[in-house]
Amino acid sequence: MRLNEITYTNAVPVDGYGPGFFRVGGVAHMGPLLVWDRGRADWGGLDDVETLLSMAETVDVLFIGTGAETAHLPAGLRTRLEEAGLGIDAMNSPSACRTYNVLLSEGRRVALAALSV
Repeated sequence: MRLNEITYTNAVPVDGYGPGFFRVGGVAHMGPLLVWDRGRADWGGLDDVETLLSMAETVDVLFIGTGAETAHLPAGLRTRLEEAGLGIDAMNSPSACRTYNVLLSEGRRVALAALSV
């Protein structure tokens, strides 16, 4: 088996997660989280649309972690984000973290907005 070391050049990966927290770049973050090429920040949850819209020019795909279980996004939220040109993929937060890390390692323009589990 061939192993390759992954180098993240444009953002920081999610190292781990647990009840109420995420660990990004070795630092624990409590509560909902937003991670993209400009760093990490608190996220106000599914009602915080403006923060997500502000990434439309620098992000191609936004992974939205809906917590411990996969849930449908509110129709208005999905519509506004797609109209802004963001590709949206909603899934449970653990899956969103893993998928974000994989695409990030490929150098893709991705972001993660995740509710804690």
